[in-house]
Amino acid sequence: MTGDNLPRETDGHRHHAPLWHVFAWARDLVMSLVIAAVVILFIYQPVQVEGTSMEPALVNEERIFINKFTYRFGIEKIGRSDMVVFRFPNDPSKSFIKRVIGLPGDYVRIEQGTVYINGSPLEEPYIPFNYRDQVSWGPGRIAQDHYFVLGDHRESSNDSRNWGAVHRDLIYGKAVFVYWPLSKLGPVR
Repeated sequence: MTGDNLPRETDGHRHHAPLWHVFAWARDLVMSLVIAAVVILFIYQPVQVEGTSMEPALVNEERIFINKFTYRFGIEKIGRSDMVVFRFPNDPSKSFIKRVIGLPGDYVRIEQGTVYINGSPLEEPYIPFNYRDQVSWGPGRIAQDHYFVLGDHRESSNDSRNWGAVHRDLIYGKAVFVYWPLSKLGPVR
């Protein structure tokens, strides 16, 4: 038998190979988009910081990921010093990011810029001296399912001192990771 008498399997597959590659590529693209949509809708969402109220930890136009999964399903409880993203109580179409200072049941007061929780001064190493203010507030007890939140740049922050504690139902994410600019790439502190 010579080579001319052998079946030419490659000829039949040659016409289908490009079509198969297109199908495989399209399938992978669709799966990638579905996975990305699930991640963005239910787990991590990219957001842009607007304003200066969270400086120096987060600056205007910085890009971060927020974790929407951890609080929603009770994997992690909202804790003091967490940076949370929530719908603004006075206008739920707007979202804010602030740091949790007071937890449900806490007794909070601020004397000339120093925060006291249940009678003890709160250590806030994340706030440089020049970002503090001399504002006093309270005293007040934080209601059940509410959180007292403040911006790190106290002089330029619109926060719980102005409009009260945030209800748990309005909190939908925790700031976890800075991805832009690359010079600040890493976990949110």
